[in-house]
Amino acid sequence: MNPPTLLFLLASPLLLASCASWPAPPVPEMIENSLGMKFVRVPAGKFLMGSDETPQALARDYPQYAAWRFAELADEAPVHRVRISRPFFLGQHEVTVGQFRQFVEASGHAPESVADGTGGYGYNPAHGLDASGRGDLFEGRDPKYSWRHPGFAQDDTHPVLNVTWNDAVAMSRWLSQKEGRRYRLPTEAEWEYACRAGSTSRYQGGNLPGSLLQIANTFDADAAPYWPALRAQAQPGSDGHAFTAPVGSFRPNAFGLHDMLGNAWEWTADWHADAYYAASPATDPPGPADGTVRVRRGGSWHTWALYSRCSYRNWNSAQTRYTLVGMRLLLEADSTERQSLKK
Repeated sequence: MNPPTLLFLLASPLLLASCASWPAPPVPEMIENSLGMKFVRVPAGKFLMGSDETPQALARDYPQYAAWRFAELADEAPVHRVRISRPFFLGQHEVTVGQFRQFVEASGHAPESVADGTGGYGYNPAHGLDASGRGDLFEGRDPKYSWRHPGFAQDDTHPVLNVTWNDAVAMSRWLSQKEGRRYRLPTEAEWEYACRAGSTSRYQGGNLPGSLLQIANTFDADAAPYWPALRAQAQPGSDGHAFTAPVGSFRPNAFGLHDMLGNAWEWTADWHADAYYAASPATDPPGPADGTVRVRRGGSWHTWALYSRCSYRNWNSAQTRYTLVGMRLLLEADSTERQSLKK
């Protein structure tokens, strides 16, 4: 057994210099596990979850989108106060290709994009916007696409894609058995609490979509040339990446977490229900008891600004594998750490 070790790391001087107009975040307390994954301490606390912005308010700041899109965001309401009663450690970064490879090779787990023979999805420049008959932007399912190959170049520092909810749970269970600590996916409430990190705005950098360029890898002028029909939806300006970026390429939030918005959608533990917020517990809401689809959060390298907000909810079946979807794991604090983290 290789237990995690506690360490303290300083933010990159180059990263801070590039964001000189932003206040420096505090130095996070972190644990590094046997795969080299770093987990940041997230304290217990309270926050306002969800969004009650009107379609009219959203239309003002997102004029490039059709009005019907704003009416489809009702599952973000009502805004409600949530208490996260226990501190936890959350992955500082999304799980990388290299870390997932270590898991696969050590555990023998066959990711679903490989195990069922149907493959995943990937970028193919010859694939037209409506080539699938569903208006899908990517080609698949196809066995040539998997977590190893999303249709564009990645190295071990990029977020792993084409992983299912079941793959994420399998990695969590394997790490738990290997290290004698409980790893799991965050609940939807834990995820949004960690994403906001004390903020009440749409993004950690404020309400304006343009603030995304400094904090997240989303659909912008770098990616737009690959999808000419979607240029109007692209965020003006450049974040420096047309596809995925190495994890940690953008400034962390106030908890020291990188890429909570953009780069890869992240699975959460919860089932999805449109009306869950109206009746959810005020303390540590676990999500609905059952359902048909699992919630994913945070947006991706191809996600429009409207759908990259902290409060936005999306969902897929547990077997879904896609070239935009990855994961971030949570490590529960043990009793000694919980007492230490309360001080």
